[in-house]
Amino acid sequence: MSDGMNRGVKQQVVKLSLVAVGMFAFVFVVMVPLYDLFCEVTGLNGKTGGPYQAEQIVVDESRTINVQMMASNTDGIVWDFGPSQFEVAVHPGESVRVSYTATNPTNRTMTAQAIPSVLPFRAASYFHKTECFCFNQQVLAPGETVEMPIVFIVDPALPDNVSTITLSYMLFDVTPEPEMTGAK
Repeated sequence: MSDGMNRGVKQQVVKLSLVAVGMFAFVFVVMVPLYDLFCEVTGLNGKTGGPYQAEQIVVDESRTINVQMMASNTDGIVWDFGPSQFEVAVHPGESVRVSYTATNPTNRTMTAQAIPSVLPFRAASYFHKTECFCFNQQVLAPGETVEMPIVFIVDPALPDNVSTITLSYMLFDVTPEPEMTGAK
């Protein structure tokens, strides 16, 4: 190969490498914050914020909101997981405690993380959790059953046309992989 062709190939490799690095930088540095901002502004994805810092709120006893609870597992987890009750009627501004139950039927200790979602999307910013098992990973020993509480408040500013909110949790297996020991 001639020096001219060799130099051209090297330049092409450098250009493609820079494009690849730029693409990775764009995805990891720019897209994640943009996605979070998009979800925050539009309320899409049903994402809820972290713990809610309660303010003095007057309970609106003239209005009742039905809050439905759902649960599902991803493929990697076989826990029995679900709400203790499937629906509760609440007054906006009222602090409500409900719970989910999880059982690890396997013969090994497992760790799970629950990810919440609220529907309809426009209700997500009015649904405030003050306590939730989803804030932390849950570690269950073989055969162990736990009750996992949630305390929430439906904001009185919830639009009048919303009368039902669905709170759903997806459970993921996040059990750490066992470290390999022995010969290399």
